[in-house]
Amino acid sequence: MQVKNQSVHLPILTEKQISLTIKREDLIHPFISGNKYRKLKYNIEAAKTQGCVTLLTFGGAFSNHIAATAYAGKVHDLQTIGVIRGEELSQKWKTNPTLKLASEHGMRFKFISRNAYRDKNSEEFRKELESEFGKFYLLPEGGSNKLAVKGCEEIVTAEDIEFDFVCSSVGTGGTLAGIITATKQNQRVLGFPALKGDFLKEDIRNFTPKKNWELQTDYHFGGYAKVSAELIHFINDFKMLTKIPLDPIYTGKMLYGILDLIKKDYFKPKTKILAVHTGGLQSIAGMNANLKKKNLPQITI
Repeated sequence: MQVKNQSVHLPILTEKQISLTIKREDLIHPFISGNKYRKLKYNIEAAKTQGCVTLLTFGGAFSNHIAATAYAGKVHDLQTIGVIRGEELSQKWKTNPTLKLASEHGMRFKFISRNAYRDKNSEEFRKELESEFGKFYLLPEGGSNKLAVKGCEEIVTAEDIEFDFVCSSVGTGGTLAGIITATKQNQRVLGFPALKGDFLKEDIRNFTPKKNWELQTDYHFGGYAKVSAELIHFINDFKMLTKIPLDPIYTGKMLYGILDLIKKDYFKPKTKILAVHTGGLQSIAGMNANLKKKNLPQITI
């Protein structure tokens, strides 16, 4: 498993006397990369211990979690089922790079409406799924549960004690909770949600009692999977300058936010920042297809 800390060198960092390092979790694996590897690690162990041969989980059209679960199931000889948000995708999923990849790795799909998807955590819906598919090991949307948090605690290692801030993008909150748990009390953790709103705070508090963290909620670019030409240009420029690819749903927004905060003097001079690259690069192909339809610039692959 190849993970390294990579220093970033940009004029703004020199000007503000800030050190920025990227933890390249995206290099763990081409399909099960970043936080998805961490979240699945102990859940797959638990599924096997319980004698389950099927993983069932939830996600949308660009879901990194769906793609990673499908491949992990293939590697560990487990069947996988994806309950997919948006019944319209049932007619066109073969043109969706994420879902096509998941299918090639053995995942079966159940497409449901967005209204039905809101009730995905209800006991009634779970019984319906069990009636249709039989016994399965349930992974929540995004993969966040206690075992996922345990896996994400392993993102932060002993060598990371030197950093004043540890930053991560936030989807469902499990990754950030694991990072918070693993950091020392003198370190601060910043989360950059990909979704609108402040509702994730309670979810994160359910996983960790520590208080050395906060969410930066101004960098979602309109909400989950929403992008703009400005964000795309930032991602492409960042890759050109640093050779580090970013995804448009999570890490692109996080790095945009970190550098914007640096410009605004949020961090004191001599601050050392560690930003966790949570992977998710598989979503770029699908996003580029959508961007092309909207006559927006493409993300450099």
